[in-house]
Amino acid sequence: MTDPAALMGVMRTRLIWALQSQRGHRLPFVAVAFGVGVGAYFSLPVEPSIRVLSAIALAALAAFAVGYWLRETFGGVAVVLGVACLGLLIAALRTHSVAAPVLAFRYYGAIEGRIVKIDRSASDKMRLTLDRVRLANMSPDRTPKYVRVSLHGAQPYLAPAPGQRVMMTGHLSPPNGPTEPGGFDFQRHAWFQSMGGVGYTRTPALLAAPDPGELWLQSLRANIAAGLADRIGGQAGGVAAAVAVGDRAGIDAPTMEDLRASNLAHLLAISGLHMGLLAGFVFMSVRGGLAMISPLALRYPIKKWAALVALPAAAFYLALSGGSVATQRAFIQVAVMLAAILCDRRALTLRSVAIAALIVLAWRPEALLGPGFQMSFAATTAMVVIFSGMRGHTPRLPMGVAQVSAVLMSSIIAGAATAPISAAHFNQIGQYGVLANLLSVPMMGTIVMPLMVVAAVLSPFGLEGVALWGMALGLDWILWVSAFVAGLDGALRLIPAPSNVVLPLLCLGCLWCIAWQGRARWIGVVPAIAAFALWAATPRPMVLISASGNLVGVQTSQGRALSKPRGDGFVAQNWLAADGLPKDQEQAAARWSMDAETDHGLVHLYGRGAQDRVAQACRRSHAVVANKDYDAPEGCLFLSPTVLRSTGAIAVTQDGRVITSRQTQGNRPWVPRAGQAPDLAPLQYVRMSPTSRP
Repeated sequence: MTDPAALMGVMRTRLIWALQSQRGHRLPFVAVAFGVGVGAYFSLPVEPSIRVLSAIALAALAAFAVGYWLRETFGGVAVVLGVACLGLLIAALRTHSVAAPVLAFRYYGAIEGRIVKIDRSASDKMRLTLDRVRLANMSPDRTPKYVRVSLHGAQPYLAPAPGQRVMMTGHLSPPNGPTEPGGFDFQRHAWFQSMGGVGYTRTPALLAAPDPGELWLQSLRANIAAGLADRIGGQAGGVAAAVAVGDRAGIDAPTMEDLRASNLAHLLAISGLHMGLLAGFVFMSVRGGLAMISPLALRYPIKKWAALVALPAAAFYLALSGGSVATQRAFIQVAVMLAAILCDRRALTLRSVAIAALIVLAWRPEALLGPGFQMSFAATTAMVVIFSGMRGHTPRLPMGVAQVSAVLMSSIIAGAATAPISAAHFNQIGQYGVLANLLSVPMMGTIVMPLMVVAAVLSPFGLEGVALWGMALGLDWILWVSAFVAGLDGALRLIPAPSNVVLPLLCLGCLWCIAWQGRARWIGVVPAIAAFALWAATPRPMVLISASGNLVGVQTSQGRALSKPRGDGFVAQNWLAADGLPKDQEQAAARWSMDAETDHGLVHLYGRGAQDRVAQACRRSHAVVANKDYDAPEGCLFLSPTVLRSTGAIAVTQDGRVITSRQTQGNRPWVPRAGQAPDLAPLQYVRMSPTSRP
C-alpha cells in the first residue's frame, strides 16, 4: 500500500514545482486577485463596518508577511490572498470617499446650477449635468453635489454651453434602483458620480450667468464639436464630434440604432481603439520623421523620443475628450505601453495589461462592474495573447498590407473576445458585426483618426479643410456600412440576460487559461463551459413589478405580457430586452389582453376609477398593484408606490420565490433607507395569467 505521508510529500513537491514554474508570470494573477477583492466587496449584502475592515487589513498584512516568509514555496499564494484583501479595502475606501448628499424625496421647484456636461438621454432629449447646485428651501449640506436634468419641450431662451449658470423650474428625484432584482443598479452608478438627483423640466431654462471662463477646457470641447458638425455636416459631422471630443449630441436616434445593430457603436466611445490609433499614429509619424534624419537616427534613441511625444498627445486627447472613465482607462493602458518603450520593455505584454488593470481598479474600483472596463480589457488581453503567439510565425508583408492586416485581425479578435460580455450587458449581438467591423475599422484606423490629427495640427494655420474633407469621406463610408449591415435580415440577435454569476465565472475561467503556465491552464475551460451552461439554463422571472407600481409584467406562452402599452417605457424596454424579446411595449401589452383568462391572478389598477375597483380586486386576487396610494381593505396585499419604496422592483421566480431589489442590493451606502416591507408571501401563488382593468 502507498504510504500516505510519502504521497502527501510527492503532492507537496509537485505543487511547489507548479507554483515556482509561474515565476515571471505572476503579475497577471496579482491583477486578477485585486479584481476578485473588488468584486467581493460589491457583492457583500451588508456594508462592512470599521471593525471588519480593520480585521481584513490585518489579514492582508499577515498574508504579505507569510508570503515573504514562504517566498520559496507557497509565498505566492499568500500574496495573492493579501492582494485580494487589499482590493476589497480600496473599494470600501473609494465608496466612502465619494459620499455626497442624495435627495430623499421627490422635489419640485426652482433649480439653479452650473453646466458641467451636456449629453442626450435615451429618449433623445438634451440633458444637463449641473454642479454648484441650489434648490429652493434646501440647506447646502442637504443639496446634491451634482444633479442631471433633461430638457423637455421647446427651449427658446437657452443655448447650453459648459460653464453657464442656468435656472429652471423642474422635477428631481433620487436615482432609481434596478428595474428588476439583480439588474443594473443606477443608484450605485450615481453614487460613484456623486449625483444626488435626476429629473426633468418642461418649462424653458434660463441663463442666470454667462460662462466666466472657469471651464475653458469644456468650452473648447463644445466649440470643436460645433465646428466639426458645421464644417463636415450631416450625421458624419455628429460622428466626427463624438470621435474627437466625445460629444454625441449631433447623432440622431436612427443612426445610433444602425450603429448598435451593426456592432459599430464602439467607434463612438473614445476608448482603447481611438486612444491607441491616435497615440500610434503620432508615435509612428515622429519616429518615421526622425528616421529620415540620419545623424539623429544613428546616434540617438528616436524610438523613445517618439514615445515621449506620443504620451502628451494622448494626455491632451484625454483632456479634450472630457475624461470619461472609458477614456481614462484607455489612456492608462496607452501610457503603460509607452512607458514600457521608454524602459526598453516590450509594449504589448500581459504584464503591461495587468499593470494598467491594477492602476484603473485602484483609482476607480467601481469600473470593474461596467461593460466598458470588461470589454476593453477582454479585447486587449485577447489581442496580446494571440499576437504574442503569432510572433515569429507570420509571413513578412509589405508595410501597408501588414498594417491593414493587423487592423483586420485586431477587429476579429476583439469582436470575439467582447461578444459574450456585450451580450450579457446589452442582451443583443450584431450577427454581422464582424463584417461591419472588417469594413469600417480599417477606415477608422487608416483614414479618419490620422486625418483628425492632421486637422488638429493644421487648424491654427487655417489649412485643415482638406483633412476634414477626407474625414467626411471616411465617416460617410462607416455610416453607409452601418446602415447596410443593420438592414440585413437577422442582423440583430436578441439574447436573454444571464444570472449574475455567469460573467464572473466565464472571465475567471478564461483568465486562468491565459495566465497559468503549463498544462493545468486547461482547467479554466471547465468554469468557462459551466458559465455558458448556466446562461442557457437561466430562467426569467414569471412576474415582474416595477418600483413605481406603474407596470407589471407576467410570462405567458407568447412571451412577457405587460399591463400597459405606455408608461414606464424605460422599465418595459429593459424587461423585454432581458427576456430576449423585441423592445415593443405595445406588442407586449397586447399579450396581456389576450391572456386575461382568470380572475385569480394579479391585478394592476391604474387610471380613472381605480379607487372604486380596489375592494373587488382584493377579493378575487392574490395581490393588487397600483400606481397610486389608494385605500385598500385589511388583509389585502396592496402594492402601492409607498409600499414599493420599501421593496424596490419585485420578481417572482418560476418556482414561486419572491425576490425584491432591496434584497439583491443589500444594505449598502447607495441604497436609500426604507421602511418595513410587507409580507409578500401571497405573490408566490400567482401562477395564472394576469388580469387588469384599465
